[in-house]
Amino acid sequence: MSRHPLSGASPEKSPAVGQERERIAMTLFDRSMIHLYTGNGKGKTTAALGIVLRAVGHGARCGVVQFLKGWDFYGEIAGLELLPGVTLVRTGRAEYVHKSDPWPEDFSEALRGLEVATTWLHDGLHDLVVMDELNVALDFGLVPEESVLFALTNRLPSVEVVITGRGAPKSIQELADIVTHMEEIRHPYQSGILAQKGREY
Repeated sequence: MSRHPLSGASPEKSPAVGQERERIAMTLFDRSMIHLYTGNGKGKTTAALGIVLRAVGHGARCGVVQFLKGWDFYGEIAGLELLPGVTLVRTGRAEYVHKSDPWPEDFSEALRGLEVATTWLHDGLHDLVVMDELNVALDFGLVPEESVLFALTNRLPSVEVVITGRGAPKSIQELADIVTHMEEIRHPYQSGILAQKGREY
């Protein structure tokens, strides 16, 4: 589907501009929904990236924000660069974040991610927005829950949303249209097998 690019322009602040952005935003999702993937089982980010792949196949423009994932060894970083129309923003330190002892940088990085996602939810330039590991950022208290809820409930009606991460708060579970709880039944690490490139990262 051919669409007029708005990036790089400095549109006037008027109702007409907002209507134009809404019109240009892809109508792939006649009724957009919020997907939630949570639980302790493997596959939450994998499921989200699968939705990105499917949406891109239909010409969607996708924005992916990763919270608490400052490491550069994730395979999806290079993989997403190969897909047209996908923008990836990673936030967080390249270190493990302890819930009981977050650093100031953890707060600022998580807030940066939320700011990016909030912009995408309202700018009319994205059809799908993924907020990867947002639930963990919420659980760790790195981003205000009320700010997340406001951004989600006031997004453009054409924008589909995917949220991942264990420990999803009740408010997000109640807001989401599709809720999947990943249950861990068996995993190689239980047998001492470490995470494998291309499978876990």
